[in-house]
Amino acid sequence: MGRRVTQRDIARMTGVSQATVSVVLNDRADSGVRIAPETRQRVLDAIRATGYVADVVGRRLADRSNRILGVFTYEPVFPSTTADFYHPFLVGIEQRAEQVGCDLLLFTSGPHRMRLADGCIVLGRSIGKDELARLVGEHHPFVSVGRRDAADVPYVGADYGAATAELVAKAVARGHRRLAYVGTGGPAESHLDRLRGFADACLAAGVHATHERRDVPLEKLEDVTAIFLEEPADAAELIAALRHHGREVPRDVSVVVLGEPTRAGATPPPLDVTRFRTPRREMGWQAVDHLVDLVGGQPARQTLLACELVAGETLEQARSRRDT
Repeated sequence: MGRRVTQRDIARMTGVSQATVSVVLNDRADSGVRIAPETRQRVLDAIRATGYVADVVGRRLADRSNRILGVFTYEPVFPSTTADFYHPFLVGIEQRAEQVGCDLLLFTSGPHRMRLADGCIVLGRSIGKDELARLVGEHHPFVSVGRRDAADVPYVGADYGAATAELVAKAVARGHRRLAYVGTGGPAESHLDRLRGFADACLAAGVHATHERRDVPLEKLEDVTAIFLEEPADAAELIAALRHHGREVPRDVSVVVLGEPTRAGATPPPLDVTRFRTPRREMGWQAVDHLVDLVGGQPARQTLLACELVAGETLEQARSRRDT
């Protein structure tokens, strides 16, 4: 045949109804239709002989679902400056979508075209509250990769607050009583969570804590024994600057990094820094599960995944001035 083989062709070749061919193709034991073994085998032989391929589009239309999940990013993810950070998210999304039998559609022109897909996964460090409210108001299924500070936004995020608090507890256990958080602390939720986790843990432990910007003069950190660095890509520069001021890491001051570099090409630090890993692939993976459930009519969920602590070698016992 010069055209695509259809179920009707298979039915005509084998002398059965098109409904029988459909039942055999879908292997439906619950269809209520009893098919003799020899009839089933005759249909299967015809399928193999003709090279019949199921009409995926027709099947999806019958299910009233395209089985297409959209992916939209609120910032570029493929340039070299960000690709290393976003790649594991996209890998997790792709792997899980393939497993659940869905295709992916990457949107580049804007979220207003999301309805081409059954639902959409959105990524981006900072998404405006107005934009999130618009997405919720449109009632089209979507899931955010990353926690969003809104009660009605479904998301899969990383528990940065808990991971940061756990690292503070480890520093306190090593005798550190003067700690500094260096970074923006916002407005992105990922940064807000880190700063809140740091501040709450320091308050609970009764230790002195300060929040400084990235360009803080090192003289302001003279009495600090443990620095918690928001942007991991700054670790090498910070360690070099401390050495230039006569302070060795971790002998004189400990450095804790709150995550993994978001900028590709950053100079790696000379030491294996104490830090935590963001479960990026798992976040993308679970975002697909959340979205498939939403498309299927399940209620929206908000999930935070635990981060993995990496001991490293830059968090050591605190040294007092008398020890130096």
